[in-house]
Amino acid sequence: MQQHIFITRRIPEPGIRALEGKGYNVTVSGKDGVLTKEELIVALKGKSYDAVLCLLTDKIDDAVFEAAGAQCKIFANYAVGFDNINLDAAKQRGMTVTNTPGVLTNTVAEHTFALILAAAHRIAEADAYTRAGNYKGWAPMLLLGSDVSGKTLGVVGLGRIGSRVAHHAAKGFGMKVLYYDPKPNAEFEKEYGARYVDLPTLLKESDFISIHVPLLPATKYLIGTNEFAMMKKTAYLVNTSRGPIVDEQALVRALKEGMIKGAALDVYENEPSLAPGLADLPNAVLTPHIASATEETRGKMAELAALNIIEALEGRVPPNKL
Repeated sequence: MQQHIFITRRIPEPGIRALEGKGYNVTVSGKDGVLTKEELIVALKGKSYDAVLCLLTDKIDDAVFEAAGAQCKIFANYAVGFDNINLDAAKQRGMTVTNTPGVLTNTVAEHTFALILAAAHRIAEADAYTRAGNYKGWAPMLLLGSDVSGKTLGVVGLGRIGSRVAHHAAKGFGMKVLYYDPKPNAEFEKEYGARYVDLPTLLKESDFISIHVPLLPATKYLIGTNEFAMMKKTAYLVNTSRGPIVDEQALVRALKEGMIKGAALDVYENEPSLAPGLADLPNAVLTPHIASATEETRGKMAELAALNIIEALEGRVPPNKL
């Protein structure tokens, strides 16, 4: 019997080709945008799909699992993070859930460092200034930024991506590295001359602070008003993890009041909305959740999500089962 797969939004072709190559019938949502939970339930109910390939923008809870039905064996999330999925509900129903780690590590780390450089060297401001016709010639005080080389990077969360950002910092820019994580990593410290510290120490001593923790109840608003008060007035905050880890309204106040020098964000507390005033701040660099958005990486993510589905439907344990 032919097996049926539902994909909640069009993904790069390598993933779709991998599923169709196994003889699966693949249905991709026809909506040009994110399905609401209600729309997703309607799309799944009574359709007898064997697998669902979902995105981080899809809110997957018990009602969605119920709509998918007992025939559905797996929800394959096209993302590293999985805060959009109720894992407890999945476990209770015996539903397999997977993600796509590893393949996007280098790409997200590159984007993170691009944001660090853009913020420090005021790239976005300079681009807007030049396009507006304000550039009248070289001037000694024009758009002065901050050096990155030799400064201190504080990595909050030493997973794959945080470790790779630290690699670029230490090996490429001669930066000192501090890190905060649930547990120390002696091998990492030896490789990069890094120092394990608590969060307050990291915030007080770092020139650049890069967020790489998952979104959990314990990490929501990990960075807020009290934390901004600990930072250097010359510090920059960079977040390519999940938006709600940073209290965005507190960040706007910190930037307006000069508590910190700048920020660079790829993720937001209430995507796609921004906190009032954030888009007006010249000392904030903002990108639209594109840290993994290269042709190579998004294609690999699609292939990995498809592989997770194939393994599950063929009776094997998917490589990225959560």
